[in-house]
Amino acid sequence: MSAFMFSGVNLAITTPFDAQGKIDYAHFEVLIERYIAAGVHGIVLSSGTGMHVYLSKEESKELVAFGARAINGRARVIAQTSALLLDEVVERTCHAKDHGADGVMVLPPFFEGPTDDQGIIDFYSSVSEAGLPIIGYNVPQAVGVEVTPSLFKQLGEIPNFVSVKDSSGDLAAQACLVRTGLPTMNGADPLAPYALFAGAAGLIWGGANMAPRTCVALVNAASEHKWDEVQQIWKALAPVMSLIWQGDYVQSVYAGAEIMGYGAGNPRRPLARLSDEKIGGLRDALEPLIELEAQAC
Repeated sequence: MSAFMFSGVNLAITTPFDAQGKIDYAHFEVLIERYIAAGVHGIVLSSGTGMHVYLSKEESKELVAFGARAINGRARVIAQTSALLLDEVVERTCHAKDHGADGVMVLPPFFEGPTDDQGIIDFYSSVSEAGLPIIGYNVPQAVGVEVTPSLFKQLGEIPNFVSVKDSSGDLAAQACLVRTGLPTMNGADPLAPYALFAGAAGLIWGGANMAPRTCVALVNAASEHKWDEVQQIWKALAPVMSLIWQGDYVQSVYAGAEIMGYGAGNPRRPLARLSDEKIGGLRDALEPLIELEAQAC
């Protein structure tokens, strides 16, 4: 792994729910143990894949506290602390720090928030006062704010601002962020090997819930510049990583993880379980991974 503090596979872990739609902490602890055993380098708690937007503030804080305690230093802990109100982002970030998180992932202001560069800089400067490493988030198609190379360089001057997770899905745009020389993290599942080849410093990977050992094997091979091996591993991963990116992402990750034996139950309402028709296509895309994931044990 590189010297970057969040290198490797940072798993955007699913949040399991029981039949009543409540967080199932016993199941969550089992998943954490299995993913640590699979070799993931970090775990992102209350991520988008983990249903952050559908958790209350208190639920998210409790999830972060529980997860960090269960991980207990065996993998890096990143907590998503995004919220509409700046004061709440700071509160969540301070809470994550108090419970042992190694860093936080924070969306820029969204839903009619500031879109000018100075507004974004001021926002992250305020969050930085909580004293934890910050991973910004470039997902312009969702929040209407693009982290350009110029803005990234300015953000990099903020104390504690260490990286940007790029989930734009645009490899050319991500490569421009990489060329700033600042650590850029890939958050677009179908780009994983290409991003690593382009120089991405680490991955935040939701699709890795389905095949964590295989995803770790790919990243480890890339870190050793074994690109032929990366290509072979990616042949098995590519069909499903491309499929889930086409729509119903969270539902597809939940369904795929269940198929592969890492089930977290159903996503929380208002998201519904993936349709039977789409599960059939997902199962077909996962077929090449079943044996490979077992071999990686």
